[in-house]
Amino acid sequence: MSHFKEELKNLARAKKHKIRMKTILNRLINHEILTKEEARDVLINISHGSYNESQIASFLTVYMMRSITIDELQGFREALLEMCIRVDLSSHNTIDLCGTGGDGKNTFNISTLSSFIVAGAGTKVAKHGNYGVSSISGSSNVMENLGIKFTTDTDHLNRCVDQAGIAILHAPLFHPAMKNVGKIRKDLAVKTFFNMLGPMVNPSFPQNQLVGVFNLELARMYAYLYQNTDINFSILHSLDGYDEIALTGPTKIIKNDKEGMFHPADFGLSVVSSKEIEGGETVEESAALFINIIEGKGTATQNNVVCANAAMAIATVTHCTPLEGFEQAKESLFLGKAKKALHILQELSK
Repeated sequence: MSHFKEELKNLARAKKHKIRMKTILNRLINHEILTKEEARDVLINISHGSYNESQIASFLTVYMMRSITIDELQGFREALLEMCIRVDLSSHNTIDLCGTGGDGKNTFNISTLSSFIVAGAGTKVAKHGNYGVSSISGSSNVMENLGIKFTTDTDHLNRCVDQAGIAILHAPLFHPAMKNVGKIRKDLAVKTFFNMLGPMVNPSFPQNQLVGVFNLELARMYAYLYQNTDINFSILHSLDGYDEIALTGPTKIIKNDKEGMFHPADFGLSVVSSKEIEGGETVEESAALFINIIEGKGTATQNNVVCANAAMAIATVTHCTPLEGFEQAKESLFLGKAKKALHILQELSK
């Protein structure tokens, strides 16, 4: 009898949520906005399987057609952090290098390569990543191809940071509540607000963050949200649309206490063409390109782009100048320190 009552409760709850999603969609279509609490609740309800795929797809689609508000973004972020599997890496002063993706530029895996260069330079990294959704090959696709073990085991991840200087945190393992969204995002194959959330929901809660975003509006929103935390951050947006320093033109940089512009000439470099930083057409090609660059066999442009992004991460944590960070990054790459970090991680994964 108690089982029957529980079933009735579940049916009632499901019906309530279904009506609520219909109401929410109508509000959003009428250009109304959600409160932070409403945004949080919707994402929690999605994770509980309260809505069907069509409703979820419709909800995601609305946010492709209008800008997300700060309250909505904050509500979504709070929901994901509340539901995530946390991992304690707090004995290390870590940084996450993570872009939102969704810039449609098909670059090679710049932030992931930069992460290994940063680790090789002695700054600890907690790299949050995922499979490619709107891109051919995400960070996790390449790491998996290279034999890196995905796990939520805290001891293993701390060992990775201790010995390799870097731990890989595969997002789906730490955000199991979002399994109802993964297939829909893949089917849609375009950027959604989950691209915006990715860098903000690292389950290890790193003390430092280098974030690349795909537009200036989002850069401002990130800055506003991060300024209400104790995170030491640098936010990057290339003015021609890249979610990282691309060296194809100037890059806007926003930090805790200042903002400014970065130009390739600041590192003594020339502006490059977008063609020079394109990625592979398959996961295998992307992984081969990754290995080629980390072994120091990349083109001058590829090397400079990853070192420029690594430089900003090193400067964010150590408070050295970006130029000093650039020199440390080049040393890490060309003396094989970044490659060593990868090899240690591969060994620990066996």
